[in-house]
Amino acid sequence: MPKSEVAQMKISTLEEALKRIKELEKELVKLQAENEKLRSRNFGGRKKHDEAWMSAYNDFILKYESGMTLMEIVAEGDVSRRTAYRYLEYYKELQDKAEKEKSVRK
Repeated sequence: MPKSEVAQMKISTLEEALKRIKELEKELVKLQAENEKLRSRNFGGRKKHDEAWMSAYNDFILKYESGMTLMEIVAEGDVSRRTAYRYLEYYKELQDKAEKEKSVRK
């Protein structure tokens, strides 16, 4: 209901009050759902480690570990040079972590 109608509406019986409460509860549920939708919306930007990212990263690593150079991988056109360097940096970070874990276990 518009605000002007609410201001003019006078509740005189218990039944009217209960009916209005139910209307307000339904409205509240709708507003809470809308609020949650707005809170969880995607604001864009680069997403790291989602399914598509992991798939592209794994393809890159397979090619890199098979001996292809960075520029050969980029020349195939699946990833940009900048993305290839990001993937390589991430790969090196993981390698460093794995090496540190091995040295700690020994």
